[in-house]
Amino acid sequence: MSINILKYESDIWKTADLLIGAGIKQSDFPKFMMPFFALLMVESRLIREAKRLKESIGDSDMEDFIEMFQLEGLGYNDYVIRNEKTLKNICKNDKTFDVDFHAYLKAFDPETKYLLGVDKGTEEEKFLDISGISGQLKKKRILFETVQTWSEIDLTPFSNSEITTLEEHIKRKWADISAETAGEQYTPDDIIWLITDIITSKIEDSESFLTLYDPTCGGGNLLFGVEDKIKEKYTRPTKTFGEDWSDSLYALAKIESRFRTDSDIRYGNTLTNISFIEKRFDVIVANPPYGVDWKGYQKDIQNDTTERFVALPSISDGQFLFTQHILYQLADDGLAVVVHNGSTLFSGDAGSGESAIRKHFFDNDWVEAIIQMPTDEFFNTGIYTYLWIFNKNKPVERKDKVMLINASDLFVPLKKSKGKKRKEMSLDNRAEIVKAFTDFKPNDFCKIFDKWHFYYNKQSIMLTNVDVNGKAVEMPIKVTKDGDSIEEKSIKLDVNNILVLDSFKENGMKAINKTEITEYDKTAYSSLAAYFEKYYKAFVNDFDHKDDAFILFDNQDNSYCYDNNAESIQVKDKKQKESFLGNGKIVIKSTFKKASKTKAEHILVTAELTKDLQKDYEIIPFHPVEEQNKQNIADFMAKYVTKPFEYLDNTIGVEINFNKVFYKPEELRHIIEITTDLNDLEKDLANLEKELAI
Repeated sequence: MSINILKYESDIWKTADLLIGAGIKQSDFPKFMMPFFALLMVESRLIREAKRLKESIGDSDMEDFIEMFQLEGLGYNDYVIRNEKTLKNICKNDKTFDVDFHAYLKAFDPETKYLLGVDKGTEEEKFLDISGISGQLKKKRILFETVQTWSEIDLTPFSNSEITTLEEHIKRKWADISAETAGEQYTPDDIIWLITDIITSKIEDSESFLTLYDPTCGGGNLLFGVEDKIKEKYTRPTKTFGEDWSDSLYALAKIESRFRTDSDIRYGNTLTNISFIEKRFDVIVANPPYGVDWKGYQKDIQNDTTERFVALPSISDGQFLFTQHILYQLADDGLAVVVHNGSTLFSGDAGSGESAIRKHFFDNDWVEAIIQMPTDEFFNTGIYTYLWIFNKNKPVERKDKVMLINASDLFVPLKKSKGKKRKEMSLDNRAEIVKAFTDFKPNDFCKIFDKWHFYYNKQSIMLTNVDVNGKAVEMPIKVTKDGDSIEEKSIKLDVNNILVLDSFKENGMKAINKTEITEYDKTAYSSLAAYFEKYYKAFVNDFDHKDDAFILFDNQDNSYCYDNNAESIQVKDKKQKESFLGNGKIVIKSTFKKASKTKAEHILVTAELTKDLQKDYEIIPFHPVEEQNKQNIADFMAKYVTKPFEYLDNTIGVEINFNKVFYKPEELRHIIEITTDLNDLEKDLANLEKELAI
């Protein structure tokens, strides 16, 4: 089409100037703009469809024509259809405008009025709320000028995709300052084309219906854009399904759906209300919001009974909730293409919700490919984005395989930025990606892995720290009633006198010389309990033997302390003979004991000698055969862990690291080339010195 719809962008910003002059804050601009954009969209569709119908049936009685038009189910407006009176017409006379505009809005059919928000009812959802917005503009004395400016925009020549492009420009202009648009990412045309090319490379043309679904359809640009482009290539009949929770965007998508054959758009929160629970779809496309929390729906999601959610991601980002829903609704032979940011590839440690979700996808072998897109591809974010391609019916040669495509360098720069969108994929760029995807062969920007490549073991272990001689303190062995030998966890020491070293004497305590403390400074503390809570507990319980903060004497007058140099527990007996037990810990604790029938209240001080244990973990490559995986872990531990340890839990995680997979080390220059350059520099310096000397 020779006319570019974006020529109207400046006309739209004229309405923004009116809003600024009326003192309306910029973050509210989309709320004031979208109702009128929708009004133009409806009007243009009605005019176009009326023209089409007249051409198809020829001359007919007006009443017969109107009856036929209404049977089309596209909506209706008597002003537009019978009287051929548009917004532009009623704006020609400012004296009668108020009456005419009110009558114009009331002339729509009930469903269109409901979507536009014409009638003020008791329902909370007003969707576009054009009556409320118009009332506010009338109070500001700019209603006529606003409608007049919008009426100069003629959308009748344009397709849905083109109209959506203009819609994106309205919303993205204010996306950075409008909290209402946080997390929303409009899908640009070049990405829609790429997604469509991927889909058409996997499906066949036939006479059977192809069902398309977008659970976060917004205004419908991705869903309807993919449908339109599939129809450009195939004659296969299609039916679209969509759902969205944004009042204004849902209304736009719903209005558009009425002018399409077989389209079902519903209002609701996909995460808490499945509108199409009984359906499974052939193709699902989605660009769900990312970086947006789901705290407001936490209880509903945690109590979900559909079994959609095998695990829950971080409360701060609900992307993977939508993806799990998508896989739940995807047919057994279905294909899905979902846009995500990079966090879904690697966020969350093994055992986390995100890792468990990735593992679920990989375990079921649903991930066919992941494509890294260039930065600066979307209107209101410059980050890397990724296309996840899910296929529930992979070809045999692709079973248990995952393809990674690094398309970050496949773009052409835009001559003029569109918001943060500075790049786009040309036809050649897209063709190169689709060819790599269909060929299923590795190349410079495409790699193919067994899916197990992305699994890993997170093996938890309990390390026993040892001294310089490789020795740890030994715990006594006790025998249970069943005859099992079990190592004691600690050796209890009877406290006789714990000497506090100089660094702690400034706190006013020279020694802890009793196991039971009953005395305290009554001028500073109201009770023994207060003394314990406010001072003694922290003073004693925060001791660290490795800071050499004390020496402990047991009831045989043996002294124990930690030797920092030897990293060992040093013991001296009564004769001051030294010995080393090995690396260990002396743990001193104090607890407050309330008065009992036999004892007054007191602070009890205890001391124990334990092994110096440290919980740690190792990341170890995974093998799908259990016995081999265990052997891999054992071999790894024998090679890399030198301290004594015990195995704890092993958790299997899944993550994808594009940077690691496609990392290219910087090529170092040859020594001869570097030496030559240095010699040349020395000659230049020598010549410069001669010139300065002259």
